[in-house]
Amino acid sequence: MLRALSSLFVIIGLALPAATSAGDDAARNLAAACTSCHSTGDGVDGVKSLAGTRREVMVQAMREFRSGSRSATVMQQIAAAYSDSQVDLIAAWFAAEPSPAPPAGNARP
Repeated sequence: MLRALSSLFVIIGLALPAATSAGDDAARNLAAACTSCHSTGDGVDGVKSLAGTRREVMVQAMREFRSGSRSATVMQQIAAAYSDSQVDLIAAWFAAEPSPAPPAGNARP
């Protein structure tokens, strides 16, 4: 019996990292579409980087884009294409990314 439980714990221990990795891969793959405009660095052509954005802030913004209560050029159409669970994955991925350093010219003494 003890041997069977040991084997079960080993199997579970091996399966958990794989499940987490699959979720991480899904989040990264979904977020990759966002980085064409919202890079994880300084942003592109003045578009804000999403790296380091709090999860709840991004989820709320995506809900507002979907409902039309927040205006933007293309974000309403983009946000509408994602499910709530996909938005959660994307928001969690960006929240875990380090925020870009502010440009040197904007540094305060």
